[in-house]
Amino acid sequence: MILKCIAVDDEPLALDIIEDYISKVPFLELVTRTENAIEALQLVQAGGIDLVFLDIQMPDLTGIQFLKIANNKAKYILTTAYSQYALESYDLNVSDYLLKPIAFDRFYKAVEKVHNQHKNNAETVAVPAPAPVVAPPAVTIQPVQDFIFVKTEHKIQKIELSDILYIEGLKDYISIFTRNERVITLQNMKKMEETLPSAQFIRVHKSYIIALDKIESIERSRIAICGKIIPIGDTYRDEFFKRIENKNI
Repeated sequence: MILKCIAVDDEPLALDIIEDYISKVPFLELVTRTENAIEALQLVQAGGIDLVFLDIQMPDLTGIQFLKIANNKAKYILTTAYSQYALESYDLNVSDYLLKPIAFDRFYKAVEKVHNQHKNNAETVAVPAPAPVVAPPAVTIQPVQDFIFVKTEHKIQKIELSDILYIEGLKDYISIFTRNERVITLQNMKKMEETLPSAQFIRVHKSYIIALDKIESIERSRIAICGKIIPIGDTYRDEFFKRIENKNI
């Protein structure tokens, strides 16, 4: 599957780099490159564009404004030298966020993710229920997501979901534990629970959310993850064990 792309940036050198990188990837086709964000917006709204490489700091129309107007007409990879926009762009469901100067391997990883999403969507075929059988209830499908951005004391940090072991809530902040580090962020557990994909994570206690695939063992009302013993709260017990049975862990 070929992804039809456009590159939008007010810096010709940045466009040269993106164009060169696109030419090296077999499943990408550059439709056009432009320094005019309004022209690019018209192209996207007309349809037929799969992926937009979008700078944030541009005259007339910023990348964030572009995203809000265009909605979900295409997939977007932001290209910028300013990391402070990462959190806001994440809320707008961009596919990735590339900081300039952009290395080709990081570029390839970003476009490969979008390509895989398109392939998966194309392979999913909806089968209508035969009349007069009543159609089953609609199922809410979560968007593909493999990372989150969290705001720490000095920066906005990207965390791969596959790296998360468990999350602990402590009053007004939470600690995200990975195999290599602990990241502290001002956020409440309810908001984090809503952000994380429910297929991969589950809340097991008022103070803990865990990654299902990181469970090492379960004994009575305690879960072992990487040497940490996590209690199962009474409120969450039934739902947790129901999920465990479905997962066949």
